[in-house]
Amino acid sequence: MLPAVYIPNFNGSAQLGRTLRGLAAQTRPVDVVLVDNGSSDDSVELARRELPEIKVLELGENLGFGPALNRAVAAHPAEAVILLNNDAEPEPRFVEALLDGLGPGVDSVAGVLLQERAPELIDSAGVVADATLMGFDHLHGEPAESAVGAADPLGPTGGAALYRRQAFEAVGGFDERIFLYYEDLDLALRIAAAGGRCRLAPEARALHAYSASLGAASAAKYQRTGWSRGYMLRRYGVMGSPRLALRALACEGALCAGQLLKDRTAAGLKGRLRVWRDGGGHDQRDADGAALLDLSAREALARRRLRRG
Repeated sequence: MLPAVYIPNFNGSAQLGRTLRGLAAQTRPVDVVLVDNGSSDDSVELARRELPEIKVLELGENLGFGPALNRAVAAHPAEAVILLNNDAEPEPRFVEALLDGLGPGVDSVAGVLLQERAPELIDSAGVVADATLMGFDHLHGEPAESAVGAADPLGPTGGAALYRRQAFEAVGGFDERIFLYYEDLDLALRIAAAGGRCRLAPEARALHAYSASLGAASAAKYQRTGWSRGYMLRRYGVMGSPRLALRALACEGALCAGQLLKDRTAAGLKGRLRVWRDGGGHDQRDADGAALLDLSAREALARRRLRRG
């Protein structure tokens, strides 16, 4: 069975062509699956023109990032599940380098997304988190060559990832409650709790147009990140620890205040508050087995503000 690259898509025709052309030029043969979240543009037609052998799963509606990928993996299974954003252009060895990263005890491999506006800099080399489970992009802003010899992240970013399908399915895949953002961190925590680990593949590189779908500082993005952040705090019981709760409240308050003052939107705050209404009723998860960063609140805020989230 060939490895498969799964591309979640929603109205992404402006960027999707270069993604598919990059996959057509890979050094290792690979199946390509486009899972379309009810696009109203010509994404599906473009995909079939650019890559006639592509497999397309049309969902008819926007189910979100993780739920769409769960359905794509179930419909078109592969032993090596590779994820790639529809706004990322992979280098020719992207797939080969991810596969080379697999080894005994390795259940996921993190690729490296490079910044489109500054290709010499890393956008994300996986996901890491602090004790409150605030997520950060591993090596964000560092020179591309710094990925060589760098520490492994907690897990891959959902935009450039490889998972063993057995490990992916054993923990239930992506959490269907999370529409967008933080789903990769949640999956990384669950895989780590099950004893799996992630390895960084520094040569699995792709050029990434950051937040091309929603916009880097849009109210829509802040609402989604806010909800997902609140969900993580609640699902993992972070607020049950007085020390962590105080730190989380301070950091989240500062982020929301910054969004309100700089971007004139309270969407991030509303998203965080909304989850307390509709995010309950689930068993609490824990972060056992996860290597979390030891950061001060100031350091965490500085890192998070780099991503305006």
